[in-house]
Amino acid sequence: MNTAICVLPFEDMRITMPNNKIVIKLGGGLITDKSQYKLVREERIKSVCKVISELKKNEESVILVHGAGSFGHLEAKKWYLSTGHNIEIIDEQRLAVKNVRNDMMELNNYVLKYLKEFEIEGISHPPSKWANGLGAQFKGDISKLGYEKKDTIQVTFGDVVDVHNEKEFGILSGDDIMVRICKEIPGITHCIFLLGDTEGLLTKPPNEEDSELITLWSKEQKITGKHESNQDVTGGIFLKAESASKIAQNVVNVWMIDGRKPERITELIKTGNTIGTKVI
Repeated sequence: MNTAICVLPFEDMRITMPNNKIVIKLGGGLITDKSQYKLVREERIKSVCKVISELKKNEESVILVHGAGSFGHLEAKKWYLSTGHNIEIIDEQRLAVKNVRNDMMELNNYVLKYLKEFEIEGISHPPSKWANGLGAQFKGDISKLGYEKKDTIQVTFGDVVDVHNEKEFGILSGDDIMVRICKEIPGITHCIFLLGDTEGLLTKPPNEEDSELITLWSKEQKITGKHESNQDVTGGIFLKAESASKIAQNVVNVWMIDGRKPERITELIKTGNTIGTKVI
């Protein structure tokens, strides 16, 4: 008796046999206007969530991290939260810590809201509740972010966390969380940083003449950037590049792409390439 064997086209096999585990970082400058306190860019969040829903329909695994933007950086800058305990203004600092944490939950709720619009439940993990310490060496259980269930994704973000020394508190960047996720959660195939004002790493700041996209970058290459220290308390594009370089030691596909054009995420997953910077 002959048994017929049906061979699916490659694209159909990709849909029915997924093998991608994707970590996506929504930059704070993508989803908020960093120059204005708590001004959220809802349409940008919504457009990224739409792409995430398409990935989930193809049964891809997604972990989502987002930045703070003007929901965290401006207040943190005003009260020097990144430098920790200052006896002269400690009462104001402690109040600011509470306010920033509340603001970050408010921003996180926008992300959860638009995931829900596309029938995805976002499971929120505020770092102030599970992490302490600063930099990529912070203490906290990353494994819970790898938990997978149909129609849900795990979501976390940059936050003010406790520091168990004289600093008392500090800023844990979403970029440092990305490093730990990609190091400790097995099977990550893609790490994608979505930027808010550029197509990737550039040879010069985006507003300068003759600025060009760097399509392939490694840490040996010098980059010229502009850190908006009046708005950003975590290191800006320089920290992203450093974090991406660390991640590239464990993950093959590490990219920085324009978050205003989230369809490039889909193109990258389908074809292995898109407009942006691949970090090696």
